[in-house]
Amino acid sequence: MPDTADYQSRLLAYTDGNDPIAMQSEAPRLLAELVRGVPHEVLTARPAPAKWSIGEILAHLAEDELTTSWRYRQMIESPGIALAGFDQDLWARLGEYKSWAPEDSLAMYRLLREANLRMLARLTPEEWDAHGIHGERGPMTVGSLCRHMAGHDRNHMEQIRRILGKGA
Repeated sequence: MPDTADYQSRLLAYTDGNDPIAMQSEAPRLLAELVRGVPHEVLTARPAPAKWSIGEILAHLAEDELTTSWRYRQMIESPGIALAGFDQDLWARLGEYKSWAPEDSLAMYRLLREANLRMLARLTPEEWDAHGIHGERGPMTVGSLCRHMAGHDRNHMEQIRRILGKGA
């Protein structure tokens, strides 16, 4: 699982000094630009046997956006709620991420992200401070989850750049 102190620090570094809403808003476009024109065989090839392909990363981003949508709303509806983590490798296997068309993953991710951003734009200060207790990361607010997701996006964009040999 990637929820280590180093991982969390890396995600925070991506967002340091940046507006997480702006970062989240531009992420679907940046991801689409990264993979535009890349052959399907490259998008679906795993860089190593135990590593996800770009297509699998895109499917993960889509499903993680769905999970985040639920977490935001649960924290607002029931402050202090327990937020379960999830086994991303199990989800990838159960969802058979390798069979997803990368363009479908991007479309799902974009639509879910747009819905979340519409909701975030209307939150009161109290709703931004609503919190839950994540099973792996501990206490978090809607605001801290928003920042986490912006960093999560960038982390996977850098992973895709490395796979494509585009550097960081």
